[in-house]
Amino acid sequence: MKLTTAILICVTALVVLGIPTMAVADSDRGKQLAMQGDGSGAPCSACHGPNGEGNAAGAFPVIAGLNERYLFRTMQAYQSGTRVNPVMSMNIDNFAEQDLLDLAAYYANLPSPAPAAPSASAEQLALGEKIALQGDWDAYIPPCASCHGPNNQGVNENFPAIAGQHASYIKQQVQAWQQGQRTSDPVQLMEAIAKRLSDEQLDAVAAYLASQPAAQQ
Repeated sequence: MKLTTAILICVTALVVLGIPTMAVADSDRGKQLAMQGDGSGAPCSACHGPNGEGNAAGAFPVIAGLNERYLFRTMQAYQSGTRVNPVMSMNIDNFAEQDLLDLAAYYANLPSPAPAAPSASAEQLALGEKIALQGDWDAYIPPCASCHGPNNQGVNENFPAIAGQHASYIKQQVQAWQQGQRTSDPVQLMEAIAKRLSDEQLDAVAAYLASQPAAQQ
């Protein structure tokens, strides 16, 4: 019953957010923008790597292989200020909507990188696996997979893949939800869940998710 309730919440979020139709995107042009930028800021590859693999040390996320619409909407959110990140905002603030569409198409079509070898202990990974796949219902924490799909490999633009993402980025973003710095979820689903996670649980689930293979497009 609890899992069913969590799934219903996720479905409700989909209805609230809606899925508008995307215009035609040019992934070849997106590659050019990703590698060279538009002349007003650093190219995407400077932070996210030549293949969209990100940088764990800098908490720059993996973006290769993520849902195209999710990537597009995220860049729009940085432009509008719905999501706040000074580095992202200043480097894409001059991009037109078509530029964002092209970039999203390019990165969505790249293969997801292999996960990094886990540095966490077996005990910590086991706790992370439990949170990610089973949740902690005593603390009203549903499993990540109830929204982010089987093996947390993503469902659509509203629930992106989180398997294979850098642990540093996962932790950073969950903390942003906890502190009210991320407010782009109209149903406040992630904010509510994030605030129930202990530091121990957050470290564990971030380490576990980072060790898992991402979905291949």
